[in-house]
Amino acid sequence: MDNSLLKSDYFFNRELSWIQFNKRVLEEAADRNNPLLERIKFLSIFSTNLDEFFMIRVSGLKRQIVSDVNELSSDGLNAQELRDFIYGELCPMVKEQYRIYNEEILPELTENNIEFSKYKELSGEERESLEKYFDDEIYPVLTPIAIDSVHPFPNLVNRSIAFAMILDDPETEVHEEKVSVLQIPGNIPRFKTIDNAGGLRFILLEDIIRANVHKLFPGMHMTECYALRITRNADLELEEEEADDLLTLIEEEVKKRRLGILVRIEVDEQMPDNILNYLKEDLELNHTEIYKVNGPLNLGDFMYLFSSIDRKELKYEGYMPRISSFFLDEDDFFKAIRKRDIMLHHPFYSFSSVTEFIAQAAEDKSVLAIKLILYRTSGDSPIIKSLINAAEKGIQVTAVVELKARFDEENNIVWARKLEKAGVHVVYGISGLKTHSKLLLVVRRESGEIKRYLHLSTGNYNPITARIYTDLGLFTCSKDFINDASDLFNYLTGFSKKKDYRKFLVAPYTMRKSFIKFIENEIASHETNGNGRIIIKANSLVDDKVIMKLYAASQAGVKVDLIIRGICRLRPGIPELSKNIRVISIVGRFLEHSRVYLFHNNGDPVIYTGSADIMQRNFDRRVEILYPIEDPSIMKDLYELLELYLSDTVKARELSSSGVYTSVNDTVTDEKLKDFNVQEYFVAKVKKKYKDELKKEYKKKINKLKQKKILH
Repeated sequence: MDNSLLKSDYFFNRELSWIQFNKRVLEEAADRNNPLLERIKFLSIFSTNLDEFFMIRVSGLKRQIVSDVNELSSDGLNAQELRDFIYGELCPMVKEQYRIYNEEILPELTENNIEFSKYKELSGEERESLEKYFDDEIYPVLTPIAIDSVHPFPNLVNRSIAFAMILDDPETEVHEEKVSVLQIPGNIPRFKTIDNAGGLRFILLEDIIRANVHKLFPGMHMTECYALRITRNADLELEEEEADDLLTLIEEEVKKRRLGILVRIEVDEQMPDNILNYLKEDLELNHTEIYKVNGPLNLGDFMYLFSSIDRKELKYEGYMPRISSFFLDEDDFFKAIRKRDIMLHHPFYSFSSVTEFIAQAAEDKSVLAIKLILYRTSGDSPIIKSLINAAEKGIQVTAVVELKARFDEENNIVWARKLEKAGVHVVYGISGLKTHSKLLLVVRRESGEIKRYLHLSTGNYNPITARIYTDLGLFTCSKDFINDASDLFNYLTGFSKKKDYRKFLVAPYTMRKSFIKFIENEIASHETNGNGRIIIKANSLVDDKVIMKLYAASQAGVKVDLIIRGICRLRPGIPELSKNIRVISIVGRFLEHSRVYLFHNNGDPVIYTGSADIMQRNFDRRVEILYPIEDPSIMKDLYELLELYLSDTVKARELSSSGVYTSVNDTVTDEKLKDFNVQEYFVAKVKKKYKDELKKEYKKKINKLKQKKILH
């Protein structure tokens, strides 16, 4: 290693790296090549990403500041300095977000006959209708809160929109401003549709309330009314060792999340100084906690437009995910899996193969047991229904439910209770560790013998996100894999202390050590054969020890290609340190979520995939698994998949040694290599194969009719 480099020269700051990732999301919102509603979707994702960033990461910085903890980040910044830096980075990005919304999105919506109306622009009849709606549906729910020496500023619910209002009492001789706060109800739809022949017109709930809010203060004169939105700390602080009932503990902590420490306030940029100064003083705000916006607060809610407006021409062209030919040729899932390992690449291959496999197992009289790890699942999950169905039929069903899955805690508590009620054995994993592994084990009696079937995945058992996340799933009957899976379930549900596994790399025990060993082996192989190569596709690259070992590989001459969607603390392209390392990030139509780790090994590649990113939390504080790919045809497919991702020139951005991402397409000189979008390539491939399969199926039907002499 270059001893002249400081520690800060080796690593990017984690928080600032994440901000660069979210900037990529904003670029997709700005990209006019994306359909209009898709651009709105990216604007929404940018907002919800920021919410989570403040609730988890920035709240951690604030706790350090409040507690006077002077711990420095890897680049030498203390918590206050880092928060200031974050503010400086985010302010122009938020400004750009609203420029895109006001100057591009709104006009294009209008061009497409989708409009947002201002209250004053409505006709008399329309205003009359909305006033009645306010009086009947909204007014009874509203509760204005006076702020004075007796009434402190209220604890507004996390991420709720509110109004700060200045009132004047006309009956008093001395002018005295009174302050009131009104929280906008979260259980009334924010988007109100107004009749419009041939198109769509919306008005926002807050605009309706603002126009009628004076009705809450008869006898008073309202002088000012401005919107604000508070973001609070939402990181759960659990003392599991002292908790008799983890389920109850999680429920209590989730309730506290609604009123956690304040970490950000968003305000209308037109808010005058008198109100802003009042908020600063009353809420004890630091200037870095105030974000001024030019438009509706919380554009995250605008995902509603993407979800509710059925205009195909304003979205990406649809496609039908493929069903694997192995499952098409064989109706029986168990028989198909016995023949070979089967890997599915979602969302290009349908996740229905997974849900139908579980459904078939639930109905199969030969199935004795089903074991599944649930980290996140959808609100109306067919998988949950199948597990309940199986338990009610007498099958032994075990579900390891991770109650600490961030922002899904409440959802998982609901499902855990329903599963328990149906007779499913629900287990909450290991104290002090989050269970992030994704696997499903089915035990079946066949011809007097016990046979087990395993599904492993990089993603959650969630049919909804499986449509928009890229993930890999493997069906197998491999004996070593099956035995490892059984041992892992025993570890999660019982008192097993097994730490060594036949094939699986399991965190928090062997994963980091194995990773480092693989890199060392590749360095040794390169020194002998001169063809060392490492390709890693993951969501995040954070762990210091693995990064340092990748630097060592680069210095030894190993070619290292990293496809890191989000946080990357490794600095590529530094002479004498990382000149052989290339880092790209791909943000596009689908959220890249699959993890693949490939070591060339002189032409006999070692490939692992699974649930884990290269982060301290994955290695040290989670139960994770990575599993090897041993089927030669699947290995070949994954090698090709990684090469295709590395060839993307449309959505790929390359990371420089200074931490800036630049478009790969801008640096490509060969016209044949320009404009290659890997995600759209997979979509086009699926469409072509789907058409070919339809033709093949059609020919089969014609031949059957001919055989029956129905056609001549």
